[in-house]
This record gives sequence, C-alpha cells and structure tokens, in this order.
Amino acid sequence: MTLSAFSILDSYPEFEDGGRDRYRELLDLAPRLEGAGFRALWVAEHHFHPGGACPTPPVLLAAAGERSRLLRFGVMVSVLPFHSSVDVAEQYALLDRLLEGRLDLGLGSGYLPQEFEGFGIDPATKRERFDRGLDELLALWRGEPVAAGGAPVRLNVLPSQRPHPPYWIAAQRREAVPFVARRGANLGLVPYATVSSLEELRGVIGEYRSALPEGRNGRVSAALHLYAGPEPERARHALERFLETRRSTQSTFYLEKSRRDPHAAGVAGLESSGLAILDRPRDAIARLEEFRATGVDEVLAILDFGGLPAPLVGASVQALAPAAGAPEAVSGRPGR
Repeated sequence: MTLSAFSILDSYPEFEDGGRDRYRELLDLAPRLEGAGFRALWVAEHHFHPGGACPTPPVLLAAAGERSRLLRFGVMVSVLPFHSSVDVAEQYALLDRLLEGRLDLGLGSGYLPQEFEGFGIDPATKRERFDRGLDELLALWRGEPVAAGGAPVRLNVLPSQRPHPPYWIAAQRREAVPFVARRGANLGLVPYATVSSLEELRGVIGEYRSALPEGRNGRVSAALHLYAGPEPERARHALERFLETRRSTQSTFYLEKSRRDPHAAGVAGLESSGLAILDRPRDAIARLEEFRATGVDEVLAILDFGGLPAPLVGASVQALAPAAGAPEAVSGRPGR
C-alpha cells in the first residue's frame, strides 16, 4: 500500500475574512508531503460551490509541481462530460510535460446536480458523454486524429508518459466497477460516501479484480479522511463540518448513504467502521493497516478537511511519515 494525499479544497466563508488562502496552503503542502515520503498529491475538480474550490486542476497542479521533484500529481477526477475531449487531452498532456511525466489522471462522469445544471448538461447523457470522451482522449494521446465536433485534429503536444499517463476511473456505484475493470483502467473509490464497512469495501475491490482482463494488474486508490495527531476531537468537528458541505451540495451518493443508514454516514459511524481514521499517530497508523487489508493499493488521505488549520495538517503529515515510507521510496517514474 502506498500513501498519497487528496485535497477536495473545501473552503468556508470565514476563510476570506480570516486571510486563509486554500491554494497557498495546498502549494505549501507539496514539499511537506514529498519530505514525508508520500507518493502523490491529488486534487478534486469541482465547480460553482465552495465545497470544492478547484475548477481547473491543471493550473493548480502545474504550480504545485514546481514545489517538488519526486512527488506525483493527480486529479480525482476530471469530469469528462463537462469538457471537450480535445481540451482535456491538450491541458493534461501539457501538464504531464511540465511535471516531467509525473501525472496521474482520474476520470469520472460527475454526480453533483448543481454542476450539471451550471453546465446545462442533462445528467441522463453523462454515461454516453463519458464513454465517448474517454475513447477520444486516449486516441488523441496516442497521436491519432479525432473529430470531436469539428474537423479531425491531432495534438501538437503529447504527454511525456507513453502511450499515455496512467488513468483511473472513479466508481461510486458498485455496478459500475466491472465496467472500470473491463476497460483495464485503475479504480478510484470514495468509500465514506458509498459503502458501510471495510468488509463491503473488500467485496467491491474483489469484484474489480475478478473482472480485470487476463494479465492486467489494476490499481485501487481509495479516499480516506485521515488525521494523526494530539487533537482527534478537533478533527472530528472538522469532519462533521466537511460532511455538512456534502449534504449542502446534494452529493448524490453520500445523501443516499445518509438516508439508508444515518449512523454509518456520520462521524462516529465512519470512525467505527474504519472508513475515517482520526486518532493519535500510533493508533492511526495501526488502523491504516486494517484499511490496507481490504486490498487497497493506494490510500488517498484526505488530510485538509473541514477547515483544519494548516499547522495541524502539516503535523499530521509528519506523523504519518512512517506509514508513507522513506523519501527515497517515492518515485517519479511513470505509473508507480
């Protein structure tokens, strides 16, 4: 299991008045993560609400890449139905070049109603848009001509990683997992919003691996709220605040889980089930091993959630260094 960081970049009204800059905090976090041995820093793409304040991940990740030479960088996810496949292919190809082959790309079809409304897209078309966009994206990265709404075009900038950067498809519905496997893609999961136990998570991962094409070894990356430090009660308050942003943005799958089992979707339920870890360093690291035992290859540690102050986030990163591994174990090699 490798340990990476995953920032939703949730922001709150008082941050602006209090002088907090979420982007600067994230940029400052990159060298800390590299020094502690983390594999990668991932960010989420979101639009039109403060529950996720990164609408253009390539811009932020290009800046973060200047703070590190070993750390990989990823987006979980680029929402294909919201964009032209040519735009996605060009922007992330250039980003991979700037990062010298350290890009990991997560792809998804979207799930927040207000984002579909803002882009004027019918959610009923998202699967078709995603499938077409993925095929076009991969063809463009292979250097093939693609007609995506106009005359056929070829990219004049290709990614450093050939034939393309490693890519993940995020699945929030269990029935979508075999589709991801049959594509031969890596799998991205957000367990706190979609499953109720580590045993259920183990089952989802088992279904993915059993559906992979013969000879294909896919990676499973799963998000986990993680705090390792002396103030777990403060982290619990922050997680409750984060979960409230998921409710206010009408996060489809989290709301469904909340209706189905309110306790499992709350802070206490997430902690008791192992789907959130908020503890003192030694105990947090021990509980990470339980999460790993489900078959997860990469933990996407959500560290900066719910307004936790940056110094607490940085201290948590340092406390997790034994679980992340020595800095020399972090590789910039493609696909690691």
